[in-house]
Amino acid sequence: MTAELGTTNLLLGIMAVVSVIEALAIIGMGIAGFLAYRRVMDVVNGLESRQIAPVMASVHTILEDVKAVTEKVREETERVDDAIHRTMGRVDDTADRVRSTVRAKTSKVVGMVRGLRVALETMMHTRAA
Repeated sequence: MTAELGTTNLLLGIMAVVSVIEALAIIGMGIAGFLAYRRVMDVVNGLESRQIAPVMASVHTILEDVKAVTEKVREETERVDDAIHRTMGRVDDTADRVRSTVRAKTSKVVGMVRGLRVALETMMHTRAA
């Protein structure tokens, strides 16, 4: 039985050593992963400070310019819209005045033509009867 226990103890010892080696390998991979994460974050922070921050400042400047231009366009659009409405009002007033003036001047002529027509119809009607 001693021989059997010796083999078992040897196998248990080998498994314990392998388990310790696996534990050390996992701990080593964890440390390597942390170091890689730290390096990547240093690179990302460096990129952010060198590349992204100036670009963001430029984007903010451009957005402020776009906002100012948009406000100016809105003001000018309102001004043009108001001018168009005033012009249309003036055109309507002018058309009304022209219409009333033409009616006033042509009503006398129309009256005379109607009177002549009635007179001619009357004369023709009396001669025919």
